[in-house]
Amino acid sequence: MTGARSPDVPRGHLDIWRRKPALRAIYGDFYDRMISACVPGPTIETGSGIGNLKSRFPDVVATDIQFAPWIDCVADAQRLPFAAATAANIVMVDTLHHLEFPAHFFREAERVLRPDGRIIMVEPAITWISTLFYRLLHHEPVRTAADPLIEGTPDRYRDPYCSNQAIPTLLATRDRTRFEQRFKKLKIVRVDWFAFAVYPLSGGFKSWSLIPRGLVGPTLRVERALEGVLGRVAGFRMMLVIKKGAG
Repeated sequence: MTGARSPDVPRGHLDIWRRKPALRAIYGDFYDRMISACVPGPTIETGSGIGNLKSRFPDVVATDIQFAPWIDCVADAQRLPFAAATAANIVMVDTLHHLEFPAHFFREAERVLRPDGRIIMVEPAITWISTLFYRLLHHEPVRTAADPLIEGTPDRYRDPYCSNQAIPTLLATRDRTRFEQRFKKLKIVRVDWFAFAVYPLSGGFKSWSLIPRGLVGPTLRVERALEGVLGRVAGFRMMLVIKKGAG
């Protein structure tokens, strides 16, 4: 992400994270999914935010556009300060849909990843059910007419919290072929659609929650069993796995 710093936002998120055990359990499920998709080797996180992934993945190199004491490296995801072919994985949660020009990030990831490396991200999923919630009750826009592969020069003064929640879904569906034609070393190898009820009921990083911590685990198990049937229709979240070719 690029742009002006907004340190109060991650600080506020950190307070909510500490006060909401249900939210921590839900994100723990996100992190477990991501970690299971990683390959052995050095792993970089972009858009680390409040740094909570380290609770599950202590060896991850946490980077973010904004400085914080828990960040290992201040870095723009669109201009990664790492040498070529040094990372086995690049992981991210709720980062891609904030990038001004996602194509810049993918070009950098293509450079930084080792052959057979992975980009693994958890992002908002725009489905028949979730789009109503995101459009009516969420502050971030959903612009399905956008071009997720548009090129340009990043604006250094852009607010890093500007976003378009549709970007990851567009890449995984409508613009998938264009993406793989543009980045010939990268291939989308897995798309999981999940989180039907427990995530919206938790309120995310809002101060409220409609689900107690004790119900999160059982609900997640039921949702996992139904992902194959309901995911693409009702999922609020997606995990996208992109592999860099060996050649």
